[in-house]
Amino acid sequence: MTQKIQVANFAALGQVIDQAKVDALHASAVAAVEKLEKGTGEGNDFLGWLHLPSSITSEFLADVEATAKALRESCEFVVAIGIGGSYLGAKAVMEALSDSFDAYKPGKCKVLFAGNNIGEDYIAELMDLLKGRKFGIIVISKSGTTTEPAIAFRLLKDMLEKQEGKEEAAKRIVAITDEKKGALRSLATQEGYKTYVIPDNVGGRFSVLTPVGLLPIAVAGFDVKALVAGAVEMEQGDDTDVFTYAQTRNALYQAGKKIEILVNFCPRLHYFAEWWKQLYGESEGKDNLGIFPASVDFTTDLHSMGQWIQEGERTIFETVLSVGDQNATVVIPNDEANLDGLNFLAGKRVDEVNKMAELGTRLAHVDGGVPNLLITIPALTERYLGQLIYFFEKACGVSGYILGVNPFNQPGVEAYKKNMFALLNKPGYEAETAAIQAKLQK
Repeated sequence: MTQKIQVANFAALGQVIDQAKVDALHASAVAAVEKLEKGTGEGNDFLGWLHLPSSITSEFLADVEATAKALRESCEFVVAIGIGGSYLGAKAVMEALSDSFDAYKPGKCKVLFAGNNIGEDYIAELMDLLKGRKFGIIVISKSGTTTEPAIAFRLLKDMLEKQEGKEEAAKRIVAITDEKKGALRSLATQEGYKTYVIPDNVGGRFSVLTPVGLLPIAVAGFDVKALVAGAVEMEQGDDTDVFTYAQTRNALYQAGKKIEILVNFCPRLHYFAEWWKQLYGESEGKDNLGIFPASVDFTTDLHSMGQWIQEGERTIFETVLSVGDQNATVVIPNDEANLDGLNFLAGKRVDEVNKMAELGTRLAHVDGGVPNLLITIPALTERYLGQLIYFFEKACGVSGYILGVNPFNQPGVEAYKKNMFALLNKPGYEAETAAIQAKLQK
């Protein structure tokens, strides 16, 4: 029998809403799915993700795997350059599947990231690491002019060419960009880079199942075929879990719960939460509306944020990611002296203790007025992560339409860029520069 992730609604236990208020949004959720399928809603020119998994061919995946294999065999490090959706999806999957201490183990090609910040020390330390080492570059940008990745690519391309020569460097650079236009497309054509296309109708935060995410994940040695297969299972299944999640979170929002905290009890899901925060924050935070997406890593953050969650302002709800099977088995031993008082745990798996911490926390938070949703993941594998990615993407589209916003644009992200360019005296921004200087002098 095919296993899938499952969503359960424990919100009613938080004594905030009853099931009737969740059910009242079902018609809106059904209408949202119809908008997605028929392309009649706002942002309908960015629905390429909706049936993307089932459109990916085995030939395409074989090509991605072949490119990844060539990079692994010729490089000690591969630097994936991108920001936002061009970075977080791949990072999320890789961290979820990786040995927590891979960075300290030799003999395997390591995927590093750049262009996701403008930290001078970060890029200097990265370049110092790469000096004299065999490395390659995956540069991801639809335009090729986004500031953070463009700076990183300029620096690392120059470094690679000086170390290896332009001809050899070109063999180790892969560009994932627009099909026909943009600075990076022009450069890739000029230099003869291997290229993959970012589909015009897939926004960055929905792009993890395009080459944007698939190539870095494959370079890291993970099974992109299984990842896509899991997404296909969710794409072709029914929308029951999508409805449960989208309806419940919107009912809670209407009841005054303005903050959603994505909770994990598995450290490897930290970056999955970072990807989720971009997906929902950028999709729903507009028109002065939207649930604020936050995240915590339990049990770690129970010793820091736990107090606020338990007894702070009651404007929050939690969505808990619960992982079923673990890869390893670690049993707590008996200790004759029992000075730590833990012999009552002797013979138990560490995961059993963790699961009881998870259940105990959910019960405590619900008792404290924090409604909970539970998403159960059978295991952290490529297949189940593929399911989870597609689930959250579709639920995001449905939830955004229930909320009444366009889930597929992000007009607000341009504000800081305009100010930054004006402050840096970028040509064409003279009027903005003058206006900002006048404002700063007041």
